[in-house]
Amino acid sequence: MATYEEIYGKRVKEFDSDPTLDSSYEGQVWYNSATGVLRTAVALEAWVSSATLPGNRTYNGGAGSQTAALSFGGAENPPGTGQTGTFEYNGSGWASGGALPATLDLSGGMGTQTAALSAFGRLGGSATAEAFEYDGASWTASGDGGTTRWGVGSAGTQTAGLAFGGFKPGPNLYDKTEAYDGSSWSEVNSLSTARNQVGFLGDVQTSALCIGGEAPSVVNTVEGWNGTSWSSETNYPATSQGSAGVGIESAGLVFAPSPNSTNAFKYDGTTFTAAPSLGNGRQNGSRAGTTSAALAFGGNNGSGGNFTEEFNSSTNAITAAAWASGGALNAAKDEGASSQNGLQTAALYFGGYSGSTVLATNEQYDGTSWSEQNDLGTARFSLGGAGTTAAALAYGGAASGGGTVYNNSEEYNGSSWSEGNNLNTARWVLGGCGTQTAAIGYGGAPGQKNETEEYDGTSWSEQNNLSTARASLCGGIGIQTAAIAVGGQTPSYTTATEEYDGSSWTSGGALNTVRSIGAGMGTATDGMVAGGSTGPGPSGYSAISEGYDGTAWSTRPSLATARIHVSGTGTTSAGIAFGGQISPGPVTSTEEFTGETETANIKNFTTS
Repeated sequence: MATYEEIYGKRVKEFDSDPTLDSSYEGQVWYNSATGVLRTAVALEAWVSSATLPGNRTYNGGAGSQTAALSFGGAENPPGTGQTGTFEYNGSGWASGGALPATLDLSGGMGTQTAALSAFGRLGGSATAEAFEYDGASWTASGDGGTTRWGVGSAGTQTAGLAFGGFKPGPNLYDKTEAYDGSSWSEVNSLSTARNQVGFLGDVQTSALCIGGEAPSVVNTVEGWNGTSWSSETNYPATSQGSAGVGIESAGLVFAPSPNSTNAFKYDGTTFTAAPSLGNGRQNGSRAGTTSAALAFGGNNGSGGNFTEEFNSSTNAITAAAWASGGALNAAKDEGASSQNGLQTAALYFGGYSGSTVLATNEQYDGTSWSEQNDLGTARFSLGGAGTTAAALAYGGAASGGGTVYNNSEEYNGSSWSEGNNLNTARWVLGGCGTQTAAIGYGGAPGQKNETEEYDGTSWSEQNNLSTARASLCGGIGIQTAAIAVGGQTPSYTTATEEYDGSSWTSGGALNTVRSIGAGMGTATDGMVAGGSTGPGPSGYSAISEGYDGTAWSTRPSLATARIHVSGTGTTSAGIAFGGQISPGPVTSTEEFTGETETANIKNFTTS
């Protein structure tokens, strides 16, 4: 029998602990001398859900990698109207990018997030041969193709692209292939079969696949491109249109063929083999990435499609970021405040509203359940909060109906509340964060205020004002010397973010969705908001979450329950949102957020 060294050319290494793994360890064997176990790393392949696109999109174009992807144009589904929106993916969520010059769908997409190409498509409802280049901020017109059409397949990059097949009302099906050199298109050898809405893949201009499509009936035939001509290849396992793919002709991954399928297949240039299935069926969506790190986004499942899923082939098992149910509050309530510097396993929720009753109650969360603690001295709602479970601060707020607005502060020592010095300006629905001895409060009502105050553990002092007066902000994020004021009402709902450096406020990145009275958590450079109101009435109740990296906001997985006046604390990898209001009243529900995790997939050798 051949030895391991004879097979792999390597001896079994000995370590006193398991090594830090990467893909190079797949299939390798080592001996852990500390545990006396022979071990190996096994690759896993799976799709995991990620933050959804900000809107439903089908027939959208795509480009880039799994951690820097681009979705552009497409049709909103339902009702099927063309869109100009561009969205950028950063590996965690989506943010708005530069808009296309006109509504565009059914176009070809290629390149990277900062150097992408959109080619052909349906522009404003008519077939077009126009091409547009994206530089990471805006689109500019480039050289037009030779034949107007939509539903093309595409491959390559911004400076070396390929477009093939397509359709123009007439009806006309096309077998034409055109190559792009960075400035102009030229016609090259055609497909063997004219077809529309093809599946396709091709990371480079010289190695592509054209899969299925309407010819005019839906087919399963496959053609491969070698840089010069097309030739017939192994048929796809089923008739297909609108599938997406990544890779090259001899090493590809194809997924989501019609009708609304979860199927995925690998292709090695000769044979299609089943790959792990998507979690959500769809067709006519888009793609980015590679065969070991792919991204599927958008598409049509019959009722809409904003799904994003990541495919990974890795020695690490990846668990998607998600919200999950936590322990319920002892009483349904909203408009309370949290220990804004708290943790998922150690949070306070004090004050608030329950029906028509203004509350002084105080509850503490230990990561599993809420327990009643000593009440505030003054019952109030829509107050500010800061600190931890052992040293919290409550300030401002209002009595029933907002008729009485408070300026008093209270300090919590882990057991009871005591009166502290007052705010200089009485206010409610304000923002705030920090610690008991270094807190900040800003904005608020009546009206919309821009005043900022800092607390030093003894007294409040006035600081430089917000640039934009606002009330009903989204919680508070950060510390006294590095805070952000997010959303709110000016009085209109706003996406504006302002950053505080301990002295003054400056403009930050805008939210993707207007928002007020949502939960805030994290830091000024790694923050998150969840839920809140995007407009008046129950139709404005939101479950949307967004994360902030210190520069820009991008989407995160949504709460299970849309709610307003929700409170939160913790971090972007271990956050918590609790209480709030759904139609018709307050709730007890708590949701816990866990960021994406990776765990090494190490297996022991056994004698069995």
